[in-house]
This record gives sequence, C-alpha cells and structure tokens, in this order.
Amino acid sequence: MALTAAKVRGLTKPGAYGDGRGGCGLSLRVHRTTTGEVTKRWIQRIRVNGKVTNIGLGAYPAVSLAEARAVAFRNADEPSGKARPSVAIVPTVREMLDEVIEVHRGGWRHPERHAQTWRRSMRAYAFPRIGDMPVSEVTPSHVLDCLLPVWQTKPTAARQVRQRIGTVMKLAVARGYRQDNPAGEVLGAALPKQDRGGHYEAVPHGEVWDTIQRVRALSRMSDPPKLALEFLVLTAARSVEVRGANWGEVDLEAAVWTLPASRMKTRREHRVPLSAAALAVLQQATWRRSSDGLVFPSQRTGRQIGTAALGSVLRAVGGGGTVHGFRSSFRDWAAEKTEHPREVVEAALAHTVQNRVEAAYRRTDYLDRRRDLMEAWGRYVAPVR
Repeated sequence: MALTAAKVRGLTKPGAYGDGRGGCGLSLRVHRTTTGEVTKRWIQRIRVNGKVTNIGLGAYPAVSLAEARAVAFRNADEPSGKARPSVAIVPTVREMLDEVIEVHRGGWRHPERHAQTWRRSMRAYAFPRIGDMPVSEVTPSHVLDCLLPVWQTKPTAARQVRQRIGTVMKLAVARGYRQDNPAGEVLGAALPKQDRGGHYEAVPHGEVWDTIQRVRALSRMSDPPKLALEFLVLTAARSVEVRGANWGEVDLEAAVWTLPASRMKTRREHRVPLSAAALAVLQQATWRRSSDGLVFPSQRTGRQIGTAALGSVLRAVGGGGTVHGFRSSFRDWAAEKTEHPREVVEAALAHTVQNRVEAAYRRTDYLDRRRDLMEAWGRYVAPVR
C-alpha cells in the first residue's frame, strides 16, 4: 500500500515502510533512540551501475513524501545502469563495512578470520539499529543506541564495536560522504565510565617458585599443559605463543627460540634466549613430539592445547593469579630485584616501543643482555630439576 502524508506523519513504530509497488523502491525507515526520540529517513533501493544499492534521499520532515517520491521517480526513469550526476549515492553502514574490510584485508595477518570477526560483531550490535542507514545520516545518538545496551555488560565487545563503527565512519569521511566521525570524541563524553577490571591478576614474583613446585607435583593433569605453563613463566611469553611453539622454531644448540612475525602480536620476529631452566623443560617435552612438530601437543588429540588448558593448571594449584599475569610477575621482579634497563626488560616481553623517535633509532633486540636477564629469572623461579 502506498504511503500517504498523514501516514508518514503519524508513524512512530520502528521499521521500514515501503511506498507500494509503484514507489520505485522508496521506503521510509523509522528509528527510535534510547531517549525516545523518533527519527525518519527516506531510502530508495535502486540499481546503479549494475549493482543494487540504497540511496539516502534525506530525513523527514526536511524532505516531504512528495519530494522524496519525485526524486525516486526521476532516479527510476534514468537508463538502466546509470546514475544521475545530481543524485548522491550514499552507501549504508552495512555496505561501507564491506569496503572497510577490503581496504584493510591486505594488512591483516588472518584476513578471513578478521573479516568474519568484524562482520559478526557489527551484525550483533550495530546493524540492527544502523546497518541500513546511509553513512551520511548516522549521528552520535544512533551510535549511542548501539553501544549502551552492552557498554557495561559486555565492555570489550562494546569497545570493539565502537572502534569498528568509527573505522567505517572515518572511511566515509575520506570518501566525502560526511564531515565527522559520530563514534569519536563527542560520543566518548556521552558514554559512562566502564569498569575494565584492572590489570591481569599476577602471582607475586616471590611466590612464583612455590607455584612451579606445586604445578610439577600435580598428578591428576597431563604433562603438556604443565610443561607449557612452566615454559611460559620462564620465557615471559604469551599463552598463544607457547601453546603454538614448534620444534622448528627452537635451536637447542644456540639456546634460542625464534618466533616468526606471523605468530607475534607485534608482527615482528622475536628471539627468546633460553635459560638453563627453560632448556630443562624442553628436554622433558622432547619425547612428546607431535606429527606437526608442536612442542606441547595435547596428550589426547596431538593437536595444539586449548586456550583454557594453562589456566586450568594454575587454578588446580590454587593461590590466585592468571596465566598472563606471569608477565607482570617477571616485570615486577626485574624492576625490584635487578639493575637491568627498562628497554631490555621490555624487549624480553616483546613490547613495542611507544616512543616513535626511540623506536626509529633502535636497531637491536638486546639478545645477549636478555640472556643474562632470563638466566637470572630462571634461577629465581625454577627449582632445579
């Protein structure tokens, strides 16, 4: 059924209302914000340059039904596959996301996985409210509507969605579809402070020795996750780096574990000097080699142990702390018990230098100096096997 001026004026229920079969793809999109405000906008679905797309024709009541219908009729009268130069073809948020993914795909380590993650989060939290809106019409209020329902209950997901909406809008600015980013600073002032839960809880460095003793004594857990946890502590590495460790990365003679850039958070190759204590752990692991070379394969499947495996070991021995927190234990020990410079400690943690000038002049990974550091750490936390 075709729209009427009275019906358009009285619509308040969120949804899409088409202008009937003769409406040339024209519809009115009604949206209600979290403050109760009702907004309405005109959209025309039309084929342009051989591709079906949505054209934003403006917001109601600034653009009346008669005006929107007249523009829609003119657009429909154009020869197939051509667009009127006077008509601004503004993509929707959903369509702009596709372009964002294509732009960034080449810089992602795992393009398909990242693309799926972006689309999944946007479908869950952004598209229900703004997915079909032209990017030119999204306001901070619209973005706020997307984020507020999950801002406190799912803080990490909410921050990621805000960042992704912002990326979409920055590309829209670059393409000339709008002048500002509605997910930027203005929105930040309207969002409540999140409780981020602080840093990862860490075992005090003076108690790590006892923790490793108790891990070794666990009889009801298989060896691979126990050895992996001890190796993680001794190398100050991240869980994903240790769980994916491959014998092809390990040079036992040189006592160096070299992680390729593809496996590093920083996307740079990272060399880890192996202390005597770390080499002793690898010696224990040698007889469990898997067919694909994993250092710590699952005893049950032969594949990489899962993300929860090391946490399960730590919980089994009690005493609190988190797996990632051992990196903080290492850093605290280095600061309190050694004279090693900060840059050497940060290099051991594979942290990116924040100061751009410093980063530009750094041409070393301090391998020899880190070897002394890691040897001292091994003696401090690992009982002799």
